[in-house]
Amino acid sequence: MQEHKHHAKSSIKFLDSDEILSQLGLKGDEVFMDAGCGDGHIAIKAIQDYVPDGLAYAVDNYGPSIEELDEYKEKNNLENLINIKADITQDIAQIEDNAIDMIFMLNVVHGFKSSGNMGDVIEKLLRILKDDGKIAIVEFRPIEWSFGPPVEIKYAPSELDSIFGRYGFKQIYLNEDLGLEGPEGKSHYLIIFERE
Repeated sequence: MQEHKHHAKSSIKFLDSDEILSQLGLKGDEVFMDAGCGDGHIAIKAIQDYVPDGLAYAVDNYGPSIEELDEYKEKNNLENLINIKADITQDIAQIEDNAIDMIFMLNVVHGFKSSGNMGDVIEKLLRILKDDGKIAIVEFRPIEWSFGPPVEIKYAPSELDSIFGRYGFKQIYLNEDLGLEGPEGKSHYLIIFERE
């Protein structure tokens, strides 16, 4: 299967960051990681309004996005925003073991279905996730749409539940009503897993 890439594409036009972040149960002092952050708008919104007393890592392997985030951080004096150029399918050496309260991925995991390395990614994320940590995923629903990845590489929530269950996670939240409205309902869902 051909690798699916979408460097620097932003979801800001069709997904509401407040609608998503308000459902994550953040208390304000967590260590949050936006994995595959793209333009970083979720990490920035998280630092501003949802984890102002915490820390946000914005991680992406696309250099220009991280450079722009570094400029934004400097201009706005955001010391608790840490931007890292890294591939989340590899070990993120800049982050210590058991450091992250919540790993967030928006329109990212379908790329792991395309490349066939979902299990490897979960194992890498387990190293940096705290023992009681959570992984929150926003993804395209597995229906045909005029935008987004091909339907054959979209995960259904039940597929993710099965995969994450094999790595010691339990599903604690599911909202299948996010994003744009279409003939078969909304475009996206949010699913949250917690380490057992």
